[in-house]
Amino acid sequence: MGQCCSRGVYAGGSTVFDRSNPPLPPPETPPATPLTNGTVAVDAVNSAKATPATSFSDTSPWQTTYPAGLPPSPARTPRKRFKFPFPPPSPARPIISAILKRQGQPKPPKEGTILEENGGEDEGNLDKNFGYPKNFPAKYELGKEVGRGHFGHTCWAKGKKGELKNQPVAVKIISKAKMTTAISIEDVRREVTILKALSGHKNLVKFYDAFEDANNVYVVMELCEGGELLDRILSRGGRYTEEDAKTIVAQILSVVAYCHLQGVVHRDLKPENFLFTTKSEDAPMKVIDFGLSDFIRPDQRLNDIVGSAYYVAPEVLHRSYSVEADMWSVGVITYILLCGSRPFWARTESGIFRSVLRADPNFDDAPWPGVSAEAKDFVRRLLNKDHRKRMTAAQALTHPWLQVENCDVPLDILIYKLVKSYVRATPLKRAAFMALSKALTEDELIYLRAQFSLLEPKNGLVSLDNFRKALTKNVTDAMKESRVTDILNLMEPLYYKYMDFEEFCAAAISTYQLEALEGWENIANTAFQYFEEDGNRCVSVAELAQELNLGPSAHSLLKDWIRSSDGRLSFLGYTKFLHGVTIRSSNTRHQ
Repeated sequence: MGQCCSRGVYAGGSTVFDRSNPPLPPPETPPATPLTNGTVAVDAVNSAKATPATSFSDTSPWQTTYPAGLPPSPARTPRKRFKFPFPPPSPARPIISAILKRQGQPKPPKEGTILEENGGEDEGNLDKNFGYPKNFPAKYELGKEVGRGHFGHTCWAKGKKGELKNQPVAVKIISKAKMTTAISIEDVRREVTILKALSGHKNLVKFYDAFEDANNVYVVMELCEGGELLDRILSRGGRYTEEDAKTIVAQILSVVAYCHLQGVVHRDLKPENFLFTTKSEDAPMKVIDFGLSDFIRPDQRLNDIVGSAYYVAPEVLHRSYSVEADMWSVGVITYILLCGSRPFWARTESGIFRSVLRADPNFDDAPWPGVSAEAKDFVRRLLNKDHRKRMTAAQALTHPWLQVENCDVPLDILIYKLVKSYVRATPLKRAAFMALSKALTEDELIYLRAQFSLLEPKNGLVSLDNFRKALTKNVTDAMKESRVTDILNLMEPLYYKYMDFEEFCAAAISTYQLEALEGWENIANTAFQYFEEDGNRCVSVAELAQELNLGPSAHSLLKDWIRSSDGRLSFLGYTKFLHGVTIRSSNTRHQ
């Protein structure tokens, strides 16, 4: 019985873990060693002293579900958050210093790290009043403690009155004494705000209420008694079968798509943050722990480095990312489900980050030769180093690997961003995309048909009003907070225009995502043939530069895009024109 109800705390079905600084895999463990006999790097338990980490906290009073002699989840994932650029060649060094600053700890770690200046704050000046009700004891009866972490502990509780009378719940109790920085206070406030605003999805942990008193903040949530996904992986011998993995991944994608549409990026997706509601094998999962989550506008890029080392996306380490970072984490989880190994591994956090930045997961060793081609393609399209080429959660639900699951495809905010760009594009650019849409394969059309249907076309046509109504149907407090609906103001050129499905396809396709497909060359060649027939025309270098919003410095580059024979775009020019070129990239290539 238990619930992950506080940052760094898990109260699982068998043990209680403190995730604030868990052990990493030992040096002698190879990076691609499969999880076997229900364990992850068991040697880590015997050689914990060889890694810069602490051991697990006290064991839970609940009976373990693991075989005799098998240690529970010995390779917990560390979570990190900092806003300090790491200096090469050791990208992990400033992480600890920023964590210490966030937690209010003045002492540096044993290993050499860089401490940020002015890390401390005057606690007397911090406002720790959250404005939550102060009648928690009157509404809930606390039971035994089932988990403890750095910021607080988790307790079983029972409602005394109201709708939750006699119903077991999980209560995260966060000590105000631990809130020694303004950042830690804001983290708690934002986590409660997000949980309250997002409640409603079947795969998202239910939030009931938040209280406070002079000493603590109490967050009351649904009690999930089935344990975490990582424990299920271990109990199955280290990995899932493909068919069972599909069920898990579909649930993850469903709730991630919901969060992204609402303008929330989780930033800490990992197996430990998915709990099963009961111990039943077919019990649904719930995503938990929004302590590192944040609101994000459709056009916004975040720059604070957050997450867990094994699951962090490359662009997060580069300090410029959006919701695509969550999709990378989903790719890592799927990789682990299918083969039982982490795709990116090293002895140290710096080594892990370098492995992530290389983005070269192993698909050659066992058991990958026995995994279906569709499954491997699914993982590859999520673990693409270029975030623009990754599938969104809604797109992933229509991937051939998951189509047999008959998943409900939710509205995708990416459609709005792409259509916004299309309606503001030049006639030549729209003609180029129209030709590209005619070359799409059936697999891509499945996703586009689903999105077009969600817009509820009238007589086969959609307008700005359809886009507005579709978004309004899904609106929550989270969507209002993240200002997702503001994107409709940028789609005003569609107000007096109607789109049929053919033009919608042209407007809603991403060249970058198509480029990640194995059949991209065939698609591009077919699209260029359509473009030659209807759309390609004589264009000067100056006109082309104006189309791409480039200055005279890019003219020498653009000359290669135009055929000398007839002054029209060549095949190279067509494909480049679909992407567009920035001044920075053009200057770099020219040099």
